[in-house]
Amino acid sequence: MATGRNHRPATRSRGIPEATVARLPLYLRALTALSERSVPTVSSEELASAAGVNSAKLRKDFSYLGSYGTRGVGYDVEYLVYQISRELGLTQDWPVVIVGIGNLGAALANYGGFASRGFRVAALIDADPSMTGKQVAGIPVQHVDDLESIVHTNGVSIGVITTPGGAAQQVCERLVGAGVTSILNFAPTVLQVPEGVDVRKVDLSIELQILAFHEQRKAAEDLSRRDEEGPRGVAVPEGGRGEQGGDGDIPAVMPA
Repeated sequence: MATGRNHRPATRSRGIPEATVARLPLYLRALTALSERSVPTVSSEELASAAGVNSAKLRKDFSYLGSYGTRGVGYDVEYLVYQISRELGLTQDWPVVIVGIGNLGAALANYGGFASRGFRVAALIDADPSMTGKQVAGIPVQHVDDLESIVHTNGVSIGVITTPGGAAQQVCERLVGAGVTSILNFAPTVLQVPEGVDVRKVDLSIELQILAFHEQRKAAEDLSRRDEEGPRGVAVPEGGRGEQGGDGDIPAVMPA
C-alpha cells in the first residue's frame, strides 16, 4: 500500500531503520501463520520467502532486534512473534477511533483482525446526525461535535480517517489538537500535520492505477512479442520479408 509522510527521524531510538520497521508486520504475519500450525522453528530462507523478501535482508532486519537465530536450526517462531510484537508495540492495547462511518468506515469497524493484533476500536464518529446512536459492529456511532471529548475519554492516540477528501484535513487537525499522534488516512488527500505526528496514507485508487500501468505494459510487451514472432508463432527474419525470386516476394514462411 502507498504510505504518507513520516515526520519522525529516519531511525527509531533503538536505531531501527524505518524500512525495517515497515517490514516487521510482514514477518509477524508469516510467523503468526507458522505459530498457528505449531511450527517450532523456521529458517531465514523459509521465513523470507513467506514474507516476500530476500533472506539477507531478513537477517539484517533481525539483527536490529538482537535476534540472530541458531545455525542449523533457524529462528524460534514463538520468541520471534514476541520480539516483533514487543517492538511494534503490540503487547499492549491500542484504542483506535474511526472518523467517517460510510461504507469504508463501517467495513473497517467490522474487521475482526484489529483486536487480534492489539488494536481496539474504541469509538466511531460521523458528521451525519442521522448516524448518531446507530450501532455498527456493536459500537454506537457518536457525533463529530464530541470528537475531542471522545478522544480524551478513551485515551486514543491513533485515529483512522475515512471521510470524504474535503473534510479530512479539518478532522485531522481536530484529532491532533485532541492529542492523537498517529493517523491512518484513507481519504483521497494529503494531510498536513505538525512535527511529531505520524501519517500513513492508504489510497486504493492509486494502487489500482499502479496495477493498471503494469497491466498496460504487459499487454504492450505481449503485442510486441507477437509482432516479432509473426504468423503461427514463427520468428520473422530481420526486415520481415523473404528472399526476392523470379516470381516476386517469397514469404518467409511458406503456407502448409
